[in-house]
Amino acid sequence: MRDALLERFLRYVKIDTQSREEVEDKFPSTEKQKELSKLLVKELRELGLEDAEMDEYGYVMATLPSNLSEGERSKVPAIGFIAHVDTSPEVSGKDVKPIIHRNYRGGDIVLPGAPDQVIKFEENPALKDHIGDDIITSDGTTLLGADDKAGIAEIMTAIEYLLNHPEIKHGDIRIAFTPDEEVGNGTKYFDKEKFGVKYAYTVDGESIGEIENETFNASGAVFTIHGINVHPGYAKNKLVNAVKIASFIVQEIDKYPAPENTEKREGYLHPYVIEGGVEKCMIKVLIRDFETSGMKEKEKILNDIKKDAESKFPGSKVELEIKESYKNMKIKLEEDPRVVEYALEAVKMAGLEPKLQIIRGGTDGAKLCFMGVLTPNIFTGGHNFHSKQEWISLQAMEKAVETIVNLIKIWTEKSK
Repeated sequence: MRDALLERFLRYVKIDTQSREEVEDKFPSTEKQKELSKLLVKELRELGLEDAEMDEYGYVMATLPSNLSEGERSKVPAIGFIAHVDTSPEVSGKDVKPIIHRNYRGGDIVLPGAPDQVIKFEENPALKDHIGDDIITSDGTTLLGADDKAGIAEIMTAIEYLLNHPEIKHGDIRIAFTPDEEVGNGTKYFDKEKFGVKYAYTVDGESIGEIENETFNASGAVFTIHGINVHPGYAKNKLVNAVKIASFIVQEIDKYPAPENTEKREGYLHPYVIEGGVEKCMIKVLIRDFETSGMKEKEKILNDIKKDAESKFPGSKVELEIKESYKNMKIKLEEDPRVVEYALEAVKMAGLEPKLQIIRGGTDGAKLCFMGVLTPNIFTGGHNFHSKQEWISLQAMEKAVETIVNLIKIWTEKSK
């Protein structure tokens, strides 16, 4: 299994599937994502999953049919496993050259393609848990792509393992590989009815043994600031500078918690785009909090800042639009605790200490939960995602495969 898992992963990361931000006229945002999707359809069919197909949007779906008796089949629910094909827009995923650091003995890892890229032992405490493992990195000139090609390889290897071990009984297993997750659109055209499951798992987490059952609530705010542009030589008592108003708004936001000074369950306000000029300026702000009450509080803060800006700069007009992005998936997962409990049990069966974690971000699973598919997140074993210093342990990937197989066993045994 280890050789097959490694071979798959190395093959997948060499395919450039980087998505792009703010592409509204096509889906997926980059056509090249479909190259991996097409390959996955081919490989699924070669494994014997005859219904494997890619739709017009680049979503891949397939079924490993149940091998239960007719009487048992109706009692065991279909279970889904999901991973995404795209890699982050933040760092190039073109011409990835994966490096295997066999039998890692500790210490810093210098990436040979860019010696200034050093995975420092003291800054990566998880490395100490993988002494003796085979550590996979890029050569330092690109990201690796373990997010989420590790998840894809782990799902594919688990399916192959089940096919090679028909003594392991299971219900229908549904597989989906999605595009554009990294730009927040992984479920935009996801056909929930076609997928046909009530319970699923994204395989898109990080450290070994972690199950993630909670995400931020997330909204996006846009300030649109209208000033008055007048020739600066004749501007007295006439010019209203939208750039200065934008600066005031950012300074006011800076009085509240931000990503750079928060952790764990702490929410934040994060201005991340500012553009424009004297006449018109725009600011984009991320709003994040694990609690609904915290979201309302932060929305009030932004509305108060809007009013203060208009008051401080007479003649200006400030518009504020706030749109919800996704909600904390824990709200929905608590409706059927089995979906998380079984995942924790599967980790323990793999000989690991299960760790229930929160996600300071979003996943396809967060949106799927509110579409009616309860979907917590399973670890892949990767670290430093979206970075040239991304790394993953091959042995941790094996444990992810084992966890997937265990999870299928548990659902089967406990549903009969």
